[in-house]
Amino acid sequence: MEANEFEHLLAALMPPNRLACEVSACTGLRISDVLNLRTTKLSERFSVRELKTGKTKRVRLPRALLDRLLAQAGRIYVFENRLDYRKPRTRQAVYKDLRRAAKLFRVKDIHVSPHSARKLYAVSEYRRTGSIERVKELLNHEDEAVTMLYAMADQLERRRRKK
Repeated sequence: MEANEFEHLLAALMPPNRLACEVSACTGLRISDVLNLRTTKLSERFSVRELKTGKTKRVRLPRALLDRLLAQAGRIYVFENRLDYRKPRTRQAVYKDLRRAAKLFRVKDIHVSPHSARKLYAVSEYRRTGSIERVKELLNHEDEAVTMLYAMADQLERRRRKK
């Protein structure tokens, strides 16, 4: 999925879900890690222990994005669960909202999920740096082949559409 297509979908999301996807696209964090951010830990630079891998990642947020996060942050989690403020919003809630937006825009030939934001981050970093090794480091990947799939996701998607 191209960045401009994803921006259209983001425009149709509920504001907290849009913000969560924007943070993922800006930092390369998985959506589950974004949703588990705690309000007290937010700053321009902070560390995140990834839920999937247990690895620690250093994150930097642009000031404007940080301000938006702080403005909507909950008591414990930045993205509160709609039923219980003591729990974070679920990945499924963001996924369902993205699928609703994709249906609204009649996007059928592209798989859209919150993970698409992480792939967009990889593509933009690869274009910026030209280094698969750097993108691998930024995503905390073990395998360079997996990083290649992320960094070249836009090219793979274009080829798939042509068929």
